[in-house]
Amino acid sequence: MGGPLAALLFVVLLLVSGCGGMLYLMQIGSASSAIEEARAAGAPEHAPYEYYFAQAHLEQARRDAAEAEYQDAIRNAQIAERYGVKARDMARRHLREAGR
Repeated sequence: MGGPLAALLFVVLLLVSGCGGMLYLMQIGSASSAIEEARAAGAPEHAPYEYYFAQAHLEQARRDAAEAEYQDAIRNAQIAERYGVKARDMARRHLREAGR
């Protein structure tokens, strides 16, 4: 068994077993990567609202995790990832349009 079904089962097992810390670590890594990609694409200049919103949620996720509030940490990391990706995409689109 592999692929998406195996990944889904893994996540379900983590949720059932109460491994919030493990889920947080997976989510914070994704969020951090998305924000770094956004920074590299020029998001602080071309998509500042989305970029700094993502950063603020990433920092809040880390504070939540430090207090063992893993559900809040995961939720904030998910928001950070979503806005990091949005900032990256907006910055890339801006650069493409400026290059025309």
